[in-house]
Amino acid sequence: MTEKINSFPGFRIIVGAAALVIIISGIYLAQSVVVLFLVSVFLASLGIPPLLWLKEKHIPSVVAVLIVMAGMVIIIILIGAQIGSSFSNFLDQLPLFQSSIREQVLELSAYLRSKGFSGTQKLLLDYVKPEVLLKLTANLLSGLSSVLSDLALILLIVTFIMLEVSSFPIKLRAVLGDPKQKFPKFTEFVNDMKRYMVIKTLISLATGVLIAFWLYILDVDYPILWGFIAFLLNYIPNIGSIVAAIPALILSFIQFGIGSAVLVTVGYIVVNFIIGNVIEPRLMGRKFGLSTLVVFLSLIFWGALLGLVGAILSVPLTMTLKFAFENNESTKWIAVLLGSEKSDELSVPISSKKKKG
Repeated sequence: MTEKINSFPGFRIIVGAAALVIIISGIYLAQSVVVLFLVSVFLASLGIPPLLWLKEKHIPSVVAVLIVMAGMVIIIILIGAQIGSSFSNFLDQLPLFQSSIREQVLELSAYLRSKGFSGTQKLLLDYVKPEVLLKLTANLLSGLSSVLSDLALILLIVTFIMLEVSSFPIKLRAVLGDPKQKFPKFTEFVNDMKRYMVIKTLISLATGVLIAFWLYILDVDYPILWGFIAFLLNYIPNIGSIVAAIPALILSFIQFGIGSAVLVTVGYIVVNFIIGNVIEPRLMGRKFGLSTLVVFLSLIFWGALLGLVGAILSVPLTMTLKFAFENNESTKWIAVLLGSEKSDELSVPISSKKKKG
């Protein structure tokens, strides 16, 4: 009876789908723990390059880890102090901003109505609701601060990860029973992901600094806060830079009117176009090979599953799955579907690869 059930063509698909649902449900229920671990891995991936550089200079491993961790703590304290102060002031002024934006919208709709554009008041107040967008920005930062409330635990996990990073290949060889075993594909993948995270962080940092500088020139309130949001949301593909521009755009409209809002918009467009369409493709290349549709769907999936952290890390998480699928013959077709149309995987049919193997 069992053999008949196992021979049923759709049995494995049903079992696989059921297992996938259970795994996703488990991740969702353990969201706080998973997010804590992912943030720790993210920070560790940024700390590993300087750690390896220090070890190349013959600095003892423990001392190198302490130096890197001390640098991380100093950077986090300096940034946290600036962002925390701006965020606190923004929350205090939020009710005033919300009432001001409503008054500005009423004046703008009255002006447009005098020019023959009717119905703009209902559109702006009932559908767009700009005052609500400022509240959503505050909620976004509050959600981020709740994640960072476990900062001491996160830094402790990062410390242990960096202490273990050099011994992990040795342990893996011991588990496999082959002290000379090499992992070229895995090593290449880890190096690619590390490179992606470092380059993406530097690009996001440049975006945040340029945005903050532009808003400072325009005298928009809390330029450091909006620069930090631009830095953070630049990790989110496709829509992150658009979402990051909205609160600063609204605030400039409240402060100085439509002219300032236009200048803010131009600044965001120029910075994101140059960095996102000129600099980033040159640095990143086409190494990661995810299709545009997969990037967008992964953003929705990981964002719904893990919140803001899932959206920020959607590309690395999807790339990890793609790597796992690539190294299993039965799931290699999934990796091909996840890849871009210019991926090298598409040049050779999967069936021919199996014959070669």
